Amino acid sequence: MPTDKKFEDAEKQLDKLAQMEKRLEMMYKRIDQLDTMVTTLVERVMRQPVMTIEVKCPKCGSDVHVALTGNTKLSTKG
Repeated sequence: MPTDKKFEDAEKQLDKLAQMEKRLEMMYKRIDQLDTMVTTLVERVMRQPVMTIEVKCPKCGSDVHVALTGNTKLSTKG
């Protein structure tokens, strides 16, 4: 009978390991999705003007607007 108990204990341990593996896989997928969302958000923010400077020309008096943006090139393709 002691060997049956050992097999039962081993099966329980294998079940626990399988359950832990499933949980780790789910956590990995969630982290991957979060990484994708954060990357997309950062890319959107980098495309937006970060700072706008408005300067008036001393000679003609017209306004000059300078917008500083991120280092991501804007694409004209739709």
